[in-house]
Amino acid sequence: MSITHPSAERPTHDSVWNKGIWGWMFFDWAAQPFFTVVTTFIFGPYFISRMSADPVAGQAAWGYGVAFAGIVIAILSPALGSIADKTGARKPWIGFFAVIKIISLTLLWFAEPGSSYVWVLLAFICASVAAEFSIVFNDSMMPRLIPASHIGRVSNFAWGLGYLAGMIVLIFVVTCLAASPETGKTLIGIEPLWHLDALKGEDARITGPIAALWYLIFILPMFIFTPDQEKGMGLKAAIGEGLAELKETLHEVRKKAALFRFLIARMIYQDGVNALLALGGGFAAAMFGWSITEIGLFGIILNVVAIFGCWFASYVDSWFGSKWVVVISLVLLLIATLGIVSTGPDYTLYGLVHFPPDSNTGLFSSGGEKAYLAFGMLIGIAFGPVQASSRSWFARSVEPHEAGRYFGIYALAGRATSFLAPFLVASMTAASGSPRLGIAVLVLFFVAGLYLAVRTPYPAKSE
Repeated sequence: MSITHPSAERPTHDSVWNKGIWGWMFFDWAAQPFFTVVTTFIFGPYFISRMSADPVAGQAAWGYGVAFAGIVIAILSPALGSIADKTGARKPWIGFFAVIKIISLTLLWFAEPGSSYVWVLLAFICASVAAEFSIVFNDSMMPRLIPASHIGRVSNFAWGLGYLAGMIVLIFVVTCLAASPETGKTLIGIEPLWHLDALKGEDARITGPIAALWYLIFILPMFIFTPDQEKGMGLKAAIGEGLAELKETLHEVRKKAALFRFLIARMIYQDGVNALLALGGGFAAAMFGWSITEIGLFGIILNVVAIFGCWFASYVDSWFGSKWVVVISLVLLLIATLGIVSTGPDYTLYGLVHFPPDSNTGLFSSGGEKAYLAFGMLIGIAFGPVQASSRSWFARSVEPHEAGRYFGIYALAGRATSFLAPFLVASMTAASGSPRLGIAVLVLFFVAGLYLAVRTPYPAKSE
């Protein structure tokens, strides 16, 4: 099966849940462990709290690394989307960036404590850029593959499938690889597989190669079963025409008031989401002194909640529309962010609630940790649906033949200022010496994004 005509209509209801769509959804299954175990819950917190003796400097460096990756993605994504529309096929692009991502992730194994920040961040940046560029090409397949009435449901279901994959890898890490520094045993009481040494950070460093291998294996169904467009013009000609069309598209978008407002709203709130996911785990690890085991369990809890959040949101999206899901999710993220910055080891809600001294040494034994978990579960409920339904909101707002260039602009909106949130968090953290004040900056992004999203029509085609 192939899709050849540039103005092909959207698919019909009968094509829902065929093997091509399942193959497309497996891209999220393949890609998510990188974001889960490397960026958010295992390697990122390891970099912040253990590669340096100073967690403040670690959070600042990680924040600047995330910010630089965002700048590269913002600059190049729209151009690549337009060029891909001209070359036609998406899979060769995904394959090219898969090679970069897999190599870069494998290099993270060598990020020993005391290693230079520079090359470790460079490898992480390359992996992040390759991952996001692949997402542009994968997302741009949506309008041709999925009927408009089912885009929201399929998008949320795929996102939930991704979180399930992330949770599986996290469970494997905390039960089979991550050892307690005190006992040398994993959560289930066994020696770490492959004799990994927690004191050298090997339980965290191994997540890079694991995410690379997972991606290599599970991206194959998309290549085998998902139909691609026929090859279009050659790369040299496509670059010229694609860049010219990009300029036209940017002018076009500014004239489409509703679509432009949606893109600005997403640009703002997605910056907050990206920064919260990249820095929130490290913030908790530094505040509570969590080990890899505790960080991993925190991630598992969030992913379990995220899976059900996405799958429930898939029905809400079908019943009420993507806008409802996005707005509710942003409200939850705002509450959660205010909650986590209001929480300390023995208090929450900015000291209005105090907890008795913690006399236990078990997992999440203090009142502050339990409060943080509660706010974390709100993040888990919301951070998948806000992204999945944003994707479906946009897919419903563009035509199939223009999906590549418009999803390039969509990626730009998700990354154009994505350096700003982590940069402000890092700068506020460095200036104040307080990671709490740094994370609090994200409240501004959720408030502004929510305001604009509420004022945007659905679909974003007309006022």
